[in-house]
Amino acid sequence: MIIDRRTFLAGACGLAAAVGPPAGSRPTSGWSQIKAVAFDAFPVFDSRPIFRACEEAFPGRGSDLSNAWRARQFEYQWLRALAGQYEDFWQTTQSALDFAARSLQLELSSNMRDSLMQGYLTLKAWPDVPDALAELRGSGKQLALLSNVTPQILHAGIKSSGLTGIFHHVISTDRIRSFKPDPRAYQLGVDVLGLRKNEIMFVAYAGWDVAGSKWFGYPTFWNNRQNSPGEGLGVTPDGTGKSLNELPRFLDP
Repeated sequence: MIIDRRTFLAGACGLAAAVGPPAGSRPTSGWSQIKAVAFDAFPVFDSRPIFRACEEAFPGRGSDLSNAWRARQFEYQWLRALAGQYEDFWQTTQSALDFAARSLQLELSSNMRDSLMQGYLTLKAWPDVPDALAELRGSGKQLALLSNVTPQILHAGIKSSGLTGIFHHVISTDRIRSFKPDPRAYQLGVDVLGLRKNEIMFVAYAGWDVAGSKWFGYPTFWNNRQNSPGEGLGVTPDGTGKSLNELPRFLDP
């Protein structure tokens, strides 16, 4: 049985979701208090090639496989975090791929599985990312990655994308053996950066991460590259943009 993400998140976090200002709005004082920007991995790294590879491996069935894979990928992470049975992003993602293939009665060889998984070690940045990060860094803000993926995946993506030296901090929730939206995962940003919550702008890729970061207390910008609808969790990001180029303008218009 596939768990509904809205139901899961609403129960798992145990926090009341306060309704924020309309998307794209700004406080009248602006965002002058923001000293750092913490990114989930996927506003920075483009994961689409991984899922295109599913179609190459299983022509005509790749979309079904990638959708089932992604659904189980997050469910396995959250279930393991709640149950205290932690396995890292790599292992949970591999287990999700195995299950997705079995559920669709697809013959997934070990070589094919390894090839699909290796896509996470060859991630490259979206085209708009280098300029946006350079502008943010030039404005004096600290930059950090704060992601559920493993340190190996994060550092491989930085290297593949030519972003070495851009981020001041690379933070994987593997440090606490849990995953966002566990509040302890978001707390890593506060602890590592040495700043208050309201001084860190969190940039989310997924709607559930918008909810988690807002519940935690971060100002949140939703890099909504897929033009997805907001989750039905009573939470609104402080700003939205399909491209990361919109983030520097949002912070410093």
